[in-house]
Amino acid sequence: MAGYIGNQAQIRSGLSATIDELNIIDGVTATTAELNILDGVTSTATELNILDGVTATTAELNILDGVTSTAAELNIMDGVTATTAELNIMDGVTATAAELNLIDGGTARGTTAVADGDGFLTNDGGTMRMTKVDTLATYMGTKIIGGSLVYIASSGAISNAASVAFTQFDASKYDHYKFYFQYVKPATDGVRMYGHASTNGGSSYDSTNGNYHMNYDTDSTGFTVNQGDPAGNGTNEYGISGDFFLANPALATYTYSSSGGILNTSQTDGHIWGQGHQPKYAAMYLNTAVVNAIQFKFDSGNITSGEIVMYGIANGT
Repeated sequence: MAGYIGNQAQIRSGLSATIDELNIIDGVTATTAELNILDGVTSTATELNILDGVTATTAELNILDGVTSTAAELNIMDGVTATTAELNIMDGVTATAAELNLIDGGTARGTTAVADGDGFLTNDGGTMRMTKVDTLATYMGTKIIGGSLVYIASSGAISNAASVAFTQFDASKYDHYKFYFQYVKPATDGVRMYGHASTNGGSSYDSTNGNYHMNYDTDSTGFTVNQGDPAGNGTNEYGISGDFFLANPALATYTYSSSGGILNTSQTDGHIWGQGHQPKYAAMYLNTAVVNAIQFKFDSGNITSGEIVMYGIANGT
């Protein structure tokens, strides 16, 4: 007994803990290893109290493992009410700020040329889609009112060409055609312009004398354009200007033409001559085949300059 008391005394030797402090240990079931976890902990009671009431699981706390965001960065989310579905809308978006800003009600407009294959944004019954301008052109074509004059093609600036041909005939869209001559000047002085019909889409053109009639059954080599005074190419002579009309070439009957509105400067004195709307400036092609292309050509020499523009008169179908 004396030895036991001596051992207790030795255990207490050097201890400054009070009985109350020692009683705190009463009932502690932590192992030495568990207690050793606190070895080196420098947290204050206040800091440890921050965890008071925390119900997060280890898995939930581990979500923060590796987070490097600052408080300011996390605060950006403060007040965000977006749902997961709404935030997921941004998933996969690669648009730049500049690209997104293009649809932001701005008023700035560029001058970038529009060409086939280009796209534009359209609202398709509530769904935004990108559509080609070619599709828009096709749609607009279906909205043209019957009888409207529709631009089809232009020769562009003519430069010493033997002839100018148009093969853009389309019976599904147009009944008749008009061709506007703009200062079409001959290389040879004192010549007349003729239109030669094609029934094979422009593979060949008929210029046979007698296959056309003009001036009360007079044989011709083509539709007459400037049958009045011939066009000159001298100083202050600027060739042919005005309109040439081709009536319903898609019908399997004789094809008629008229060119009463043509003006040209004569090779004789440089004065302007106008063709009135008179039968003598009409012609017809004595072939009942469908005409689907036309070639304009002087009866001698090349076309040195000018432009010819083709229009169709919509049939409204």
